[in-house]
Amino acid sequence: MSVDAKTASEVEKKPDLVTLTIDGTQVSVPKGTLIIRAAEMVGTHVPRFCDHPLLDPVGACRQCLVDIPDAGNGRGFPKPQASCTMPVAEGMVVKTQVTSPVADKAQKGQMEFLLINHPLDCPICDKGGECPLQNQALSHGYEETRYNLPKRTYPKPINVSAQILLDRERCILCARCTRFSDQISGDPFIALVERGALQQVGFYEDQPYDSYFSGNVVQICPVGALTSAAYRFQARPFDLVSTTTTCEHCAAGCELRTDHRHHQVKRRLAGNNPLVNEEWNCDKGRFGFMYARNDRLKHPLVRENGVLRPASWPEAIDAAVEGLKRAGSAVGVQTGGRLTVENAYGYSRFARAVLGTNSIDFRSRPQSAEEAEFLAARVAGRSLPQNVTYTDLERAKHVVLVAFEPEDESPIVFLRLRKANRDKGLKVTTIAPFASRGSQKLDATLIPAAPGDEIAALDRVEGLDGSTIILVGERAGTLPGVLSAVAAKADATGARLAWIPRRAGDVGALDAGCLPGVLPGGRLVSDATGRVDVAAAWGVEQLPSEPGLSADEQFAALASGALKAVVLAGVELADLADPDAARAGLEAADFVVSIEQRPSEVTERANVVFPAALIEEQAGHFRNWEGRDLDVALVTAAPGSPMTDLRILAALSDALGSDLGFRTPAAAWASFSELLDWEGDRQAAPQVSAGERPEGLVLAGWRELLDASRGNDHEVALRDTARDAVARVSPATAEQLGLSDVVRVSADGREQVLPLLVTPEMVDNVVWVPMNSGLGDRLSVLPGSAVTVSAVTFEEGAMA
Repeated sequence: MSVDAKTASEVEKKPDLVTLTIDGTQVSVPKGTLIIRAAEMVGTHVPRFCDHPLLDPVGACRQCLVDIPDAGNGRGFPKPQASCTMPVAEGMVVKTQVTSPVADKAQKGQMEFLLINHPLDCPICDKGGECPLQNQALSHGYEETRYNLPKRTYPKPINVSAQILLDRERCILCARCTRFSDQISGDPFIALVERGALQQVGFYEDQPYDSYFSGNVVQICPVGALTSAAYRFQARPFDLVSTTTTCEHCAAGCELRTDHRHHQVKRRLAGNNPLVNEEWNCDKGRFGFMYARNDRLKHPLVRENGVLRPASWPEAIDAAVEGLKRAGSAVGVQTGGRLTVENAYGYSRFARAVLGTNSIDFRSRPQSAEEAEFLAARVAGRSLPQNVTYTDLERAKHVVLVAFEPEDESPIVFLRLRKANRDKGLKVTTIAPFASRGSQKLDATLIPAAPGDEIAALDRVEGLDGSTIILVGERAGTLPGVLSAVAAKADATGARLAWIPRRAGDVGALDAGCLPGVLPGGRLVSDATGRVDVAAAWGVEQLPSEPGLSADEQFAALASGALKAVVLAGVELADLADPDAARAGLEAADFVVSIEQRPSEVTERANVVFPAALIEEQAGHFRNWEGRDLDVALVTAAPGSPMTDLRILAALSDALGSDLGFRTPAAAWASFSELLDWEGDRQAAPQVSAGERPEGLVLAGWRELLDASRGNDHEVALRDTARDAVARVSPATAEQLGLSDVVRVSADGREQVLPLLVTPEMVDNVVWVPMNSGLGDRLSVLPGSAVTVSAVTFEEGAMA
């Protein structure tokens, strides 16, 4: 390409620029830029309430009025105009409150109008001290009010939902909350009603505001009209210490602002990370921080005469070392999903370099050997530029969801897909038993498939090419052949593929080597070069080359006696595919070490229990589903707080006569970083055939966002906003089995009694139930398993 042609091509790519003058300063901005944004580019802040950069402009509050005089080019206006709705024009002259008495008077008059009915109760308002109305009334308002009539009042507060409360007299009708609900989350359950002086935020009395993202309306409310039950009257903003960190609840990697007072976290807000969560987060990440606050472990425990008793740290470490030494290398390690990358990396090195075993697994959930092979071949050790990103999702033309419900399993992925669908017409295809509420909000095309039939359904997806992204969830790992089929389809069509787990620590644990066949950085245990590479970095002679055991295999080996001891961190037995087998394995084990934040079924069966620090009491990183490394900051550490997992492992290593190599997150991160970007051979993608579908009814389901997981504990209002648990069947299945109203769903000796919701687009011969609703026995069998459903009489339903 010639220089002239290249220059012309670059000019074509540049946006059309418009030149205007703002407060005497000439500026060129892209065509279509709003005046309020252009003013920011020259350093002028125009006061505003309704304006938000991620919401469509509406011009509701009229606080951002500016003067646009006629400059002789027909670009002027006789009256002040709202700068948040008007785009710039060539040659336009804009005067803000800085240079125009007209604009200044208009803004002060509008502020006076807004304060006519607004209560002046700043000292008792939760927004006081961080309120845009309060701040702008001082900077852009009159010193004294001329209004001396009674103010409008309403009964207060109104429960818009169990979590969100509304003080209507404080509302300035900016419509931020209603626009967020309609445009961003797709939950239009609140709206502005009435007209004129009677206009207010309204809601359906028989249907509370139902949204996984409701906390965002509190954060973007520019006054104290919307508050949360969790934070209301808890603290004053100026008493709080704020820290930017990363959410620990899922693999989205949301940036959070965590506020604490006297070492107690009082609230969490969405941070501003344009590449990840923009300025939003889900309610679980916002409100779900009360777990382990009331029942946390504070002291080590040692089992003596069959009973756990408090012990000192040296005593507990000596007891743990004695039991681990007896077991030799017949030890398993399971790390769960709560760990930062540094802690997971510590467990990886502890297992292989200190205990001498490859039996380490982060998958304390339903799993399969096919999944382990898929992760080794397609996910482990991939650096960020090679992965799919949030930005890629917005730019894609077609996204296919396989065994993945983003609204429930990765809410920020859902918001980005919805944004792309709304703004750019992104086509979304979902392979599922029915079109979920989230799929409906994405305008997704449903390809109906019972669990296990995803492979055939994937062949019916049209238009797969290089502009397509396939998102596959962790549930696919339990459906034989699905991950193999997804990988093959991506290779054959050129579509890009991303695996999205539910838990925050899963990708980091995988890259840290917390999988039996995978070493740090994606190296394979079976590869001698990879073992030598890691051994050299760790300063040890050699690493074990024998294949390790998965989490499920470890419990079976404990029960048979092939494995003598196990070290567990963050493992909830109820989350496993077969909790009974796990309990049997732990009860048969010679020695169990639990490193945990709070009592659990594992600690009840442990010989030694070490208390671990909470997420806000440590620093480190989470690696999200993109492969992006995100900072976890030390928020607060009260005197006497337990040690981190990393320090506990370092102390155990010292007592075992080995050196873990690091004690701090910074040192662990430096060591981990040295082992990244490995360019060696990778395991071939798995080739597993589809399983046989059982006769009769099969079970389908996934974990909804606000379920009975322990991460939601002790936040009553949050749990009260969880969606009602129901069983879903198709009309044909309901008619065939004579089902109505309430049903009993039974599988593997467990049962749940649930209301029935007949779903028209549901696949026949499938019953869908939420996998962790907290009602009755948890149906721990895997999706695709045989299940029975029967009608329940009125008397039985009432008793249940």
